[in-house]
Amino acid sequence: MVSLQPVSIFRPGAEEEKGETARLSAFVGAIAIGDLIKSTLGPKGMDKILQSMDPHKGIQVTNDGATILKAIGVDNPAAKVLVDISKVQDDEVGDGTTSVTVLACELLREAELLIGQKLHPQTIIAGWRRSSDEAVRALTAAAVDNSSNPEKFREDLMNIARTTLSSKILTQQKDQFSKLAVDAVMRLKGSCNLEAIQIIKKLGGRLSDSYLDEGFLLDKKVGVNQPKRIEKARILIANTAMDADKIKVFGSRVKVDSVAKVAELELAEKEKMKEKVNKILKHNCTVFINRQLIYNYPEQLFADAGVMAIEHADFEGVERLALVTGEKIRQ
Repeated sequence: MVSLQPVSIFRPGAEEEKGETARLSAFVGAIAIGDLIKSTLGPKGMDKILQSMDPHKGIQVTNDGATILKAIGVDNPAAKVLVDISKVQDDEVGDGTTSVTVLACELLREAELLIGQKLHPQTIIAGWRRSSDEAVRALTAAAVDNSSNPEKFREDLMNIARTTLSSKILTQQKDQFSKLAVDAVMRLKGSCNLEAIQIIKKLGGRLSDSYLDEGFLLDKKVGVNQPKRIEKARILIANTAMDADKIKVFGSRVKVDSVAKVAELELAEKEKMKEKVNKILKHNCTVFINRQLIYNYPEQLFADAGVMAIEHADFEGVERLALVTGEKIRQ
């Protein structure tokens, strides 16, 4: 005989919600997320203290919506959608993470009341879409384009920066950091590539000690006995091995008849490195920046040629330097 018993397709312990129960659960989860971060919104918003379960991560104090939502564990599907909205806002815009989450939460809160009045969900969604179109139309009509007037355009950017920083920890120095941000963006000369803006963090000092440098900062030291200052520099950015010396030779397995043979190997390695340095110098560069190490012998050759050599430059710094100089990294 064929059994007519229902077959369970869920894992043991899994729960299934249907109809009104599932809809109510979605509303409750999403509204709870909005209520959680609502108190962090605006200039009067309060910070949240986040304590990780990992003892090595310690305690974090923040009022950033995306940071808070990333740190909490969410099981409710509707709540996860709000968390994803905040992440997308953070990736695409970098600000307004709390605002979009609270706005979506309030829309769902009002939708719950409409559902209780027996309105169909598709009718509510259609109303939201019409409202969105009307909001875009109203914003477009109210928008002002001051790009042709540099002074008014800069003042608009300053107002935007001040508004953004009003709810951050920098609110006490928002005028200073607004000026730093606007000056940095204005130097891009219309480019939207924010990778050209580098932020270097240093321990100690105060927030008011922050400044925008006129040039490009690469946080590395110059080689020994090399020039510390070069004007109208010709920069060569490379990613090549400059570490062939006696350490590399003694680290290899080479069978020789005498110690003199080892000296010959070292000399051959030095001659090979000297040829490589001469090829670099033929490019008529005055500054050589390498992503890899530069050992003592090639460093000495660069010093003798009066070339500033910087070793082990980080990838992001080298990429950004190539970007701002309009050149490519030579392999």
